[in-house]
Amino acid sequence: MTQVRLNKKIADAGITSRRKAEQLILDGKVKLNGKVVKELATFVGNKDKVEVNGIQIENEEPVYILYHKPTGEISSVEDDKDRKTVVDNFNNLGLRIYPVGRLDYDTSGILLLTNDGDFTNYMTHPRYEVTKTYRVRVDGHLTEKQLAELATGVLLEDGKTAPAEVEVIRDAENKDMIIQLSIHEGRNRQVRRMIEYFGNEVKKLKRIGFDFLTIEGVPTGEYRFLTPHEVKKLIGHSKQVSK
Repeated sequence: MTQVRLNKKIADAGITSRRKAEQLILDGKVKLNGKVVKELATFVGNKDKVEVNGIQIENEEPVYILYHKPTGEISSVEDDKDRKTVVDNFNNLGLRIYPVGRLDYDTSGILLLTNDGDFTNYMTHPRYEVTKTYRVRVDGHLTEKQLAELATGVLLEDGKTAPAEVEVIRDAENKDMIIQLSIHEGRNRQVRRMIEYFGNEVKKLKRIGFDFLTIEGVPTGEYRFLTPHEVKKLIGHSKQVSK
């Protein structure tokens, strides 16, 4: 009988990442065959009964979805203000999935959803440096000096940002500037704060790329499943960077 570590069993069920599963175990939130277990090196088999926060987990086939998120949706499983979440769009599939990272309420574009905790960790942990590309419409204009500073990093309240790729898409008189910004960090509201650093505001923000993935062919509010090749390529890219 094949056995796996308890934290992997929890992550494979789509509940959380392996790292966070370890914390759940240490916090006494996990039961194995009816008994609380706090030993991280515990191994389990297919016939073992595992409960997390009193709910028995089931093995599920991994699912990977690319969703073209519109503005006006919360990137979470549920919302305490009863606003629409991205997961609400998939209730008819009967799958327990959750967003990989987040896009702000007022931001649209590529959002991945899955039930694979390890995949989520690869896509979101800073050490893996997965590149995300945004199309940004700026209220006003940035100078060449400011664009250069944006590319090398700006000092925010939570530290200096990592170098970014910056491309000017439109810089016309009497029109908002449009730039394309590629970053591999995932700080809260990072792109908006990077622009606000110069005293400008973001009027429209859309994530158009996630590593090699684009939203081409996926209309706003629609989705598609990632192919096994795409999943392997995403994980392969992140592992290469972390070496």
